[in-house]
Amino acid sequence: MTRQMTGARMVVQALRDQGVDVVFGYPGGAVLPIYDEIFQQNDIRHVLVRHEQGAVHAAEGYARSTGKPGVVIVTSGPGATNAVTGITDALMDSIPLVVLSGQVPTFMIGNDAFQEADTVGITRACTKHNWLVKDTANLSGTIHEAFHVATTGRPGPVLIDIPKDVQFASSTYTPPQKARTSHYQPPVKGDMDSIKELVEAIEKAKKPIIYTGGGVINSGPAASLLLRELVDSTNFPVTSTLMGLGAYPGTGKNWLGMLGMHGLYEANMAMHDCDLMINIGARFDDRITGLVSAFSPNSKKAHIDIDPSSVNKVIRVDIPIIGDVGHVLEDILKIWKSRGRKTDKEGLQGWWTKIEEWKKIDCLSFKQTGSVIKPQYALHRLEELTRDHDRYICTEVGQHQMWAAQYLTFNDPNRWMTSGGLGTMGYGLPASVGVQMAHPEALVINVAGEASWLMNMQEMGTAVQFRLPVKQFIMNNERLGMVRQWQELLHGERYSQSWSEALPDFVKLAEAFGCKGIKVDNPDDLDEAIKEMLAYDGPVILDCLVEKHENCFPMIPSGEPHNKMLLGDAKTKDAIGTSGAVLV
Repeated sequence: MTRQMTGARMVVQALRDQGVDVVFGYPGGAVLPIYDEIFQQNDIRHVLVRHEQGAVHAAEGYARSTGKPGVVIVTSGPGATNAVTGITDALMDSIPLVVLSGQVPTFMIGNDAFQEADTVGITRACTKHNWLVKDTANLSGTIHEAFHVATTGRPGPVLIDIPKDVQFASSTYTPPQKARTSHYQPPVKGDMDSIKELVEAIEKAKKPIIYTGGGVINSGPAASLLLRELVDSTNFPVTSTLMGLGAYPGTGKNWLGMLGMHGLYEANMAMHDCDLMINIGARFDDRITGLVSAFSPNSKKAHIDIDPSSVNKVIRVDIPIIGDVGHVLEDILKIWKSRGRKTDKEGLQGWWTKIEEWKKIDCLSFKQTGSVIKPQYALHRLEELTRDHDRYICTEVGQHQMWAAQYLTFNDPNRWMTSGGLGTMGYGLPASVGVQMAHPEALVINVAGEASWLMNMQEMGTAVQFRLPVKQFIMNNERLGMVRQWQELLHGERYSQSWSEALPDFVKLAEAFGCKGIKVDNPDDLDEAIKEMLAYDGPVILDCLVEKHENCFPMIPSGEPHNKMLLGDAKTKDAIGTSGAVLV
């Protein structure tokens, strides 16, 4: 039975048929027909944000914490251009989003009409795919196709630009099962000969390391379980990118911690010295590789990824495997078990002995002395007081983000929401709104720096309006912390524009938004402040004043190899004395 309906009603019906329960958006003239249809139904909840960038980040938080695509509605012109930062962020981090943008009527396109922009042209470089729908008959099928593209293969954002006259006109609705999707079916099974070659390498490796990324989490819960089985069965050490935290438990016995520019000493040293590197769902980005020519110089390298364009793009590998992480891990385990579960146990024992020596450096150790809160101590106490909660962590971007990755523990996937590839300041607050919408009973904390948090602070209004008890844990050093750190270490301590002389009173700001504000500046009061934040049944801004000039270590200086890390003066001397590593 065919159904006739307006384009605007098609949008809502298509979202309903795709299982969408929440959309994030901001109305405007070019999407008013869609908003009128949203008003007349109760199946889909709309979250009114305060800025379109906030809408996209909220949808990212929703998607990352649920595994389902996030949905955004924005109007034409500035509505769409305001969304570009969030869309680019989602593309870099492989987050599935469907963005619906309004457009001026088809007969006005190209006339510089009010609030007209070439949205398809502007977003072509920052979407996985985009469409301009000029015929209402094609609208519902295009929406179903968009969901398929966003969630199939390497996930990512897609955009559909919908002119206003297309929303008003009527045509026949296309159900999901009749939509065009067969043209895009990326292979999910890896090449079996390559998988067998990798299994042979696993059997012979004396110094292996498993290097995981966000692709493990994107593949779904089964992939994380298979990763854990592979790690625990082989007794191989495992590390992760920023985006892959939680795929393997942070409390697991084989966990080395995060690697890369601000990764742990033992993880980076193992990455440099290994003889077999198994990259599972990561893309060899520059924050991980350091100096490419000196990256893991003596290892055989395998790379498992569903995106062919990511393989051999940065690092040439010996064993490329194109396929879905979950399917490939399943086949690796099946073949490895059938061949007798062999590993070089003697070689592994020596490798673990070396890794334990590196661990003795204790690169994350710190001393909380004096009356000023160290940022490491703030996160240590946050971890201790929240680890037993049903907890989701978001972050802004900067030093606090790296400290959160270092000092907070993630034992499950989809619990860590952060901006990795694009490094988007202003991400965390709206992302926490999206996470809380998806998990209303959970504890959602946004670990923030004051500078990054201010970029999208208006979304506290969204949190208050929708009664979302998000906790904003602002580590306030009154500086652009990471910028200041680089200026100190690499630019002769010339602190050009790396602080603000006009910060708000965050407690009063919280009260102005209608939520709770807490301020703490003494380590002795920190626990009580965190407990007060947790106990309050509503959104909270906790202004935690921390040491202004603390640096985030370890740190691989830009352009240096993994075994050349800054650890701080005392730890650097210890590291050189213990391992003979060449460090600055």
